[in-house]
Amino acid sequence: MAGTIFGIPFDDELFLQMWNEAPDPYLTAMIESGAVVEDPTIAGMIQNSGNIYTIPFYDTLQGDDQNYDGQTDITVEEIAGGSQTGVVYGRAKGFFARNFTAELSGADPMGHIVATIAKYWQKRRQMRMIGITNAVFNITGASGYAKKWADAHTLNLGSDTANAREIRETDLNDLATQACGDHKDQFGLAIMHSNVAKTLENKQLLEFWKYTDANGIQRPMNIASVNGYTAIIDDGVPCEAVGGTGDNKDLKQYTTYLFGTGVIRTAKGRVDVPVEVNRDAKKNGGQDELITRMRETLHPNGFSFKVPTSGWTQSPTDEQLFAKANWDIKFDPKSIPMAKLITNG
Repeated sequence: MAGTIFGIPFDDELFLQMWNEAPDPYLTAMIESGAVVEDPTIAGMIQNSGNIYTIPFYDTLQGDDQNYDGQTDITVEEIAGGSQTGVVYGRAKGFFARNFTAELSGADPMGHIVATIAKYWQKRRQMRMIGITNAVFNITGASGYAKKWADAHTLNLGSDTANAREIRETDLNDLATQACGDHKDQFGLAIMHSNVAKTLENKQLLEFWKYTDANGIQRPMNIASVNGYTAIIDDGVPCEAVGGTGDNKDLKQYTTYLFGTGVIRTAKGRVDVPVEVNRDAKKNGGQDELITRMRETLHPNGFSFKVPTSGWTQSPTDEQLFAKANWDIKFDPKSIPMAKLITNG
């Protein structure tokens, strides 16, 4: 509905259309790498069915075949399978006029507001993807899938403080092979710290993507290519000070994640009022407010979310999403193209 906000014409339907069409280079890069998939099945489930959804799966067919000679009986085996559970989180964020004061000097004020909102939610999505990834990589166990996952999908080259070890040319390939063997070609996306990216760039292995801004000037992005992978540079990945002696007294461990085909499933949930404006005549002597809401899921394929026994509402908090206790592994780890590399830079 047409109106005004921040002293400019505002149409919430036009705003929502522009917001949905606002470019998200990071999500686009993730989708084009094949690692993140917009899942229509999950989308259909969560439109009207709450925040928890269950996806059935079937195990890979296995077993010996029989000789087909007209005499040998053919044995049949039941197809095994199970299910994994995902969760939708809902979030809201409001802004008022002073947040946008500097943004409204351009010729397209509505465009500036859309860009501000879109970039905000892009950063929050990336933060949650990293947080959920941290959680599932903290799953450990003495046997079964949990042990196989912890043993094969993490390559720790940064734990020896006496021998600081930066990322090397072959590390990503070694990690992919260790995790998925002959299926290592599934991997297409890496998320790494800027210091790890700098090391690879200094080795002339990493090249940052560029874009052309509105003034025709080429500028680098925090997206790059390395060893055939799309690399997203994000300092939100784990970075831990481990100390040491001598030259290594300020030693840090950096985590780099590899993602493969379809390993992150995403879908938008139903939001009846994703955007609205409000006028608060009393606050600060009177202010205009813009409220945005979203619901979505980011699900690591092969894992199951467990509803916490306490503190649960109709939308999980970030603390609940990022807690390893709230996740179980469901697939054979070799079929999960996710892997974790720890280096000292």
